Amino acid sequence: MGIKLDRRIAKTKEAIYQSFISLIAEKDFESITINEIAERANVNRGTVYFHYEDKYDLLNKCIEEHLNKMISVTTATDTNGQTVDLIQSSFLPVMNYFAENHHFYASMLANKGIPAFRERLLDIVSNHIKLHINMEGNNRTYSKDLVTQFMSSAFVGVIEWWIVNNMPQSTNEVAEQLWGLLKRNQVIN
Repeated sequence: MGIKLDRRIAKTKEAIYQSFISLIAEKDFESITINEIAERANVNRGTVYFHYEDKYDLLNKCIEEHLNKMISVTTATDTNGQTVDLIQSSFLPVMNYFAENHHFYASMLANKGIPAFRERLLDIVSNHIKLHINMEGNNRTYSKDLVTQFMSSAFVGVIEWWIVNNMPQSTNEVAEQLWGLLKRNQVIN
């Protein structure tokens, strides 16, 4: 009996999530109401409130879920149980992830009522760059914080441009070009 309940809950949450994402693609986040989300998901308002405190909680959980999935495609576990950073060898897995989840990312990045999404994405990228940037050679005379912010903003800006413009270049092209640009600027080895 518990398994059926879990499946129903999962289906209900998925319906709420999908209705929310479709509404974000259509209109400004601030103008979306719980009633609209519930109506589109074919559930009542109480069901939405049972799972989420409000639309901001729903937004935060959607963002968190997708950014965690993005991070998970950039790491793997080796035979010794150690986490391996796949970004050190290729951007292709993360670019494929963005392409597979284009609708979500396009909705989040195009909706001006959701600056928190871009900020959280920028924060993740900044933290990663700060860990891996080579401050020798061309970067030695610059502030690490400044170079990190510059490269993070550039990376997120390119991703945003690519997604919002319906991926005008292939995932392979964007992955290779971003890789080359970051390598040239000593962000990756």
